[in-house]
Amino acid sequence: MEIDALVRGLGLFALGYPVVMAITWIVGGLYFFLRRERGQAPVELPPALDPYPPVTVLIPCHDEGPHAAETIAAVLEQRYPDLDVIAIDDGSTDDTGAVLDRLAEQEPRLRVIHLATNQGKAAALRMGALAARSEYLVCVDGDALLDEYAVPWLVSHLAGSPRVGAVTGNPRIRNRSTLLGKLQVGEFSSIIGMIKRSQRTYGRLFTVSGVVSAFRRTALHRVGYWSESAVTEDIDISWRLQMDHWDVRYEPRALCSILMPETLRGLWRQRLRWARGGAQAALEHSRGLRLWRRRRMWPIVAEYWTSAAWAFTVALLVVGYGIGAAVPVPEWAGLDLLRPSWTTVLLAAVCMLQFTVSLLIDRRYEAGIGRYLYWMIWYPVAYWLLSFLTTVVALPATLLGDRTARATWTSPDRGFR
Repeated sequence: MEIDALVRGLGLFALGYPVVMAITWIVGGLYFFLRRERGQAPVELPPALDPYPPVTVLIPCHDEGPHAAETIAAVLEQRYPDLDVIAIDDGSTDDTGAVLDRLAEQEPRLRVIHLATNQGKAAALRMGALAARSEYLVCVDGDALLDEYAVPWLVSHLAGSPRVGAVTGNPRIRNRSTLLGKLQVGEFSSIIGMIKRSQRTYGRLFTVSGVVSAFRRTALHRVGYWSESAVTEDIDISWRLQMDHWDVRYEPRALCSILMPETLRGLWRQRLRWARGGAQAALEHSRGLRLWRRRRMWPIVAEYWTSAAWAFTVALLVVGYGIGAAVPVPEWAGLDLLRPSWTTVLLAAVCMLQFTVSLLIDRRYEAGIGRYLYWMIWYPVAYWLLSFLTTVVALPATLLGDRTARATWTSPDRGFR
């Protein structure tokens, strides 16, 4: 029957799409590693620059009182000779402003900008960029800790090619006291890190990591800096830079330790914001990507819309399976595809292969990370469940919502330490 074929086709798509994408990421990630990482200089030996161009580090802060001093201390310990720092207090309601002012009195390389009200991260970054004296800007979240060699690694790309508009670093999870924390260690390695490696291999990145990235100010000026209406300013600026033909790169040796949510509520809010940001970028920029000269962005937008179709397909099948569990359903419904079978075993095996490969690659950046492979057996179900739910919620909300309103921010869940 036609309906039977349709349902089975949807089921095969729901199970097959993650397998195809996992293989794509494994192949692309391995190629990136073999070509750009294996046998290359370790983290503590970044390329020597002659001369070292001046660099400004921008640190947007909103209610970062407990973390600001630690973050700024790590920035000031960079192995880079010509560095100044601008911290932007974006209408904080805690003691962030006082902490920053006290630090500025002690450190001449630190300047502080105070915004009277919460303007959003994009506005804070724009103010910092306009106040900077340097062509090269490194942006760091107010609760992150830069590795001492992160700035040299990021700047080496900008100084090495005038086509490079942005470089994203390699975030590492600091807080690992709960199952969610341990799962995110593997996620940032095998999902986020591997995807960035493979996307860089295939030509374009979906997004830089907002927590640690470097930008050429000329490139930012050409595209109008960060959009104040973007839910996730990092995704939006990545798309706009690449649509303007700037090269965006990934540098895995630019390490940065970050805090992540370790509660289900905090994780849901964060991932829903990420999903809304991806949907907003795809909706805003898809029309402009029809031009032939922007063809290198086509795989990125195709991947997004295919993943969105996958999320709604899974939601449809889950609803159908739920109905089938409650009431009799004809055999032609084909909902048995959701039950454990060789296809689901293949899916789990490919997923674990992806985790294994990525953790082996990341051993050069974090000793002992391989032990987190044990926890990854729980991740596929959690990740796919979270992924399809946030997409199903975010895409309609973005379509129906006001995409021009200013995007302000609140302090996220930063887990337990």
